[in-house]
Amino acid sequence: MLIGEVARRSGVSARMLRHYDSLGLVRPSGRTVGGYREYTTGDIRRIFHVEGLRSLGLSLRQIARTLDDPAFTPSALVGDLVVQAEARLRQQRELLGRLRTVDAAGPADWQHVARIVELLHGLGSPSAERRQQAVLADHAPAELLADAVLTEADPYVAGALRWALARAGGAGAAGLAPGLASDDAGVRRRAVLALGELHDDDATALLTAALDDPDPAVRGPAALALGARGATSAVPALLTLVADGPNDVEAAELLGALAGNPSWGARIIAALVARLADPDAGAAVRSRLTQALAEMPGTIALDALRLLAQDTDRPVALLASALTKAAESRLSQ
Repeated sequence: MLIGEVARRSGVSARMLRHYDSLGLVRPSGRTVGGYREYTTGDIRRIFHVEGLRSLGLSLRQIARTLDDPAFTPSALVGDLVVQAEARLRQQRELLGRLRTVDAAGPADWQHVARIVELLHGLGSPSAERRQQAVLADHAPAELLADAVLTEADPYVAGALRWALARAGGAGAAGLAPGLASDDAGVRRRAVLALGELHDDDATALLTAALDDPDPAVRGPAALALGARGATSAVPALLTLVADGPNDVEAAELLGALAGNPSWGARIIAALVARLADPDAGAAVRSRLTQALAEMPGTIALDALRLLAQDTDRPVALLASALTKAAESRLSQ
């Protein structure tokens, strides 16, 4: 079979077939009387073997070794190809992410594209100082900032990113939403902290969902952010924060603000008293719960404090007595 027909049947160009011949990779077994290359069935089979190996990413030199060395085993080479393919996929995913970021920003011209790319390089710098400078130097798209928030471990850079995201507006909450589904509790916590600085309905809804997170380091910030917005859905989590610390003071203040709602005041007092009565509550927990009663508005916690002043736990009784006297003194003024 002559080279032209081989090219048509195999899909390999005549030029490439000549290149294979010059390399000794696929040499036609014969020549016609006129000196033209003539390929046998075995030669064509070898061409298909070469093309199949090329499709796996092997170089022509590797293919020659594979086909001509009887002692060659493919396992090591295939393992290297897997590693190389994974590296290319990572690079392609990174490129796709950059392209999507640029597209989401809706650039008006190539100068705008160049600024976004420069910002991407800055945020990808191994230097925390350089990343922080990149955040503060230019107005960045919310989508890009949200992605950076979820991966930023440095607290100072993370704070700058949250600040910039809150100023950027746009789809910040939507950009943070995937972080709440992460298997990494650290990523979920970063998402919640950033959502806490976004004051829109989408952010509030995502924070409410985060109250069910299995990790207290994620639930806690979500509860504090929601409590600051007056969301009573945070009450159970805030009660837990008071009992467990370390954000007990802030949580107690928020419970006090929420207790200003007539339909919630009595419920919050009852929940605090119930936790105080828990036989498993230690001295430190009961002290924090007692202190939280003092944050309740008006006199709604006074009866509970008077009762605690007679508590068998002396430190709790002394604290409750002092808080009762302070409250009664305010009433008499």
